[in-house]
Amino acid sequence: MPDIEQLRRLLLPLFPGLMGVQLTEATATRVVATMLVRPDLCTAGGILHGGAHMAFADTLGAVGTVLNLPAGKRTTTTDSSTKFIAGAAAGTVVTGESVALHRGRTTMVWQTSIRSAEGKLCALVTQTQLVLD
Repeated sequence: MPDIEQLRRLLLPLFPGLMGVQLTEATATRVVATMLVRPDLCTAGGILHGGAHMAFADTLGAVGTVLNLPAGKRTTTTDSSTKFIAGAAAGTVVTGESVALHRGRTTMVWQTSIRSAEGKLCALVTQTQLVLD
């Protein structure tokens, strides 16, 4: 199982690295990260774009799944459902916490809460990860 530094190095050159996702905790049942709400990740209104919320959450669920994969397996997202609750303003930091709801042989389900710097719930994302050969 990769440690958090290995996961950080893996994400850095990929889309999550481009977005600025910073892993702070990564276990088999919980993944936590932060992300600066940069203007280029926002809508014209200066709040975090819905797609950025979804990509942030998707990253955390995928990391959690990777931490549970048997040797030789890989993963992909099969579905994702997002409930937008509140905005996160440019210049602030959001925190995502993803917890495992199901860790099976062929699928894993993760739920990610994204919160503002003040702790207010901004989005709730539930996703299913498929385990592939």
